[in-house]
Amino acid sequence: MNESDRLRDAIQSLITGQPDPRDRILLDEAHPADIATVARNLPLAEQVALFRVLSQERAGQVINELDDATLLELVRGLEEGEVSRILDEMPPEHAADVVEELSTEQAEKILGLMQEAKSEEVQEILEYPEHSAGRLMSPDFVAVNDHATVEQAIEHVRKSVSDERAFELYVVDDHRHLVGVVPLRRLLIAHPGTPVAAIRDENIVTVTPEMDREDVARLVAKYDVVAVPVIDGQRRLVGTITVDDVVERRSPQQIALMRLPWVLATLVIELGAGVVIHFFDRTLSRVILLASFMPVIQALSGNTGLQSVTMVVRGLATGQVQLARWWEPLRRQIQTSIILGGVCGLLVGIIGGFWHSPAFGLIVGVSMFISVNLSGVAGTTIPMLSKRLGFDPALTAGPFETALQDVLGVTIFLSLATALLHWLT
Repeated sequence: MNESDRLRDAIQSLITGQPDPRDRILLDEAHPADIATVARNLPLAEQVALFRVLSQERAGQVINELDDATLLELVRGLEEGEVSRILDEMPPEHAADVVEELSTEQAEKILGLMQEAKSEEVQEILEYPEHSAGRLMSPDFVAVNDHATVEQAIEHVRKSVSDERAFELYVVDDHRHLVGVVPLRRLLIAHPGTPVAAIRDENIVTVTPEMDREDVARLVAKYDVVAVPVIDGQRRLVGTITVDDVVERRSPQQIALMRLPWVLATLVIELGAGVVIHFFDRTLSRVILLASFMPVIQALSGNTGLQSVTMVVRGLATGQVQLARWWEPLRRQIQTSIILGGVCGLLVGIIGGFWHSPAFGLIVGVSMFISVNLSGVAGTTIPMLSKRLGFDPALTAGPFETALQDVLGVTIFLSLATALLHWLT
């Protein structure tokens, strides 16, 4: 029996009231994510029973690992007082995620039952836009005044670190303006009497509460930091965001629902390719070999476009591609596509010429060249346009580029073949 099976059996024993003492030990030592994995596969009644045998702090850790669908079902199964006590033990930014999934009426009741200070923190977080840094940030951080000494700072860390997340020590002035940061290692090796201001770093990567969470993720990746401070318009320190906060967890059902609209839109566009082929039935019936080369043109041009999409999406994620300078990646892609299209067009043209005739080779070669170039342009512009319109280019760009290229590739190929049909028969 593996660890997952043992944990599941232990949970079953605990919720049925016939536990072995070792079952409680196993549950207490298990990682919250492992408990959440077992909980997802339990009926609602057993999920509720499980959370009632967990301590409030432990329940808060596990509930934070659940996907939204399971979380919402569980919260509806628990009493409002139970939910409020669990949320009191959770970091405010994670509690805000739970409250956000509830109906307005239920959210108001639970917020009213929570500890006043925690409830106010959660409500402040919920005031920020849905996809902003403010929704991710934790108002818990460790900061000292810039007049403090190293000895005073270390003592402050000792008192605070049990309740707050301390990756670095932030330095603020008398008005809570962020003026520096001190890595804990530097703090520990400095002389106790040294002023904190003398060992602080003033060059700090910061974000604002209104910043888009994708931009926050890019900053975290670019500068390889584990935490980034959040400052308001007056540069006052209001919270921190850790690398874990910008890593989203979604269930397979959520991912499917996110992707389904774009897949269905692709289906509609692809049906356009069928309409085009039907329109050129007479051309295909006279030169049946054209049908053999259509998949070749679609595949090569489609792959070229997908390569472009991948490179642009990666560039947008890392900041190497800037929407304000959209013409730069487009210019580079056109130069690249001319080379790729020329090579592919020449090769397929030679094959077509030997297979049928020089005129046939010219048609497939020119069609390939044009299709590859159009595909490269589409693969570059569609992700940037998706990003500009507020959509996730990783979800939208690939399907749209492929479907669009299939329609364009077939149209160009069969139109050119029809125009030069008298050279082929």
